[in-house]
Amino acid sequence: MNLKKSILLVAVILLVDQLSKIYIKTHFVLGESVTVFNWFKILFIENEGAAWGTKLSDIFPISDELGKLILTVFRLFAILGIGYWLYDTIQKKASKTLIVAVSLIFAGALGNIIDSVFYGVIFDDSFNQVATLFAQDPYGTIFHGKVVDMLYFPLVDTTWPDWVPVVGGNNFRFFEPVFNIADTTISTGVGILIVFNKKAFGKREDSQNE
Repeated sequence: MNLKKSILLVAVILLVDQLSKIYIKTHFVLGESVTVFNWFKILFIENEGAAWGTKLSDIFPISDELGKLILTVFRLFAILGIGYWLYDTIQKKASKTLIVAVSLIFAGALGNIIDSVFYGVIFDDSFNQVATLFAQDPYGTIFHGKVVDMLYFPLVDTTWPDWVPVVGGNNFRFFEPVFNIADTTISTGVGILIVFNKKAFGKREDSQNE
């Protein structure tokens, strides 16, 4: 797999990811949901932190604004590192499996960093209103954007039987996280590296197959 094909893959993922996020921001109020199937909903939320919504300010004695800035800067450096990894992998003519996996991870990470860097200055907020793209009164500043999530799969949504100790009578929901296209591609790329580890990091494939 050559550089042009990798760039095309990354570009397609970015396009789908950003179009889906922009559509949600400009058509949904924060917290609004649409049921597609019983086990799949479109639910608009915004993630101000890292994975699972964790904020640095929840861990360290710093403000939310500083925590968000640190997280965004860290993500920028991570993007540079992943980008170099991808370029180096292609230059060394590594296996197609590895190049595809790293391309997916890079595209997903880049998709979310676009939200974190720019969304705060191009959108107004989504509280009790549908956001406006290129708003005159944006909700934040550069590097302080919120990541848009919308894919929700409550595969199981039930109540624990009363006879179950401790949790009896409480609601049980699986799978609870809300995520986006970029998150999906990152997870897919990591999954490929784990499941097809030997194929990804083994001897390079014949150039006719790449």
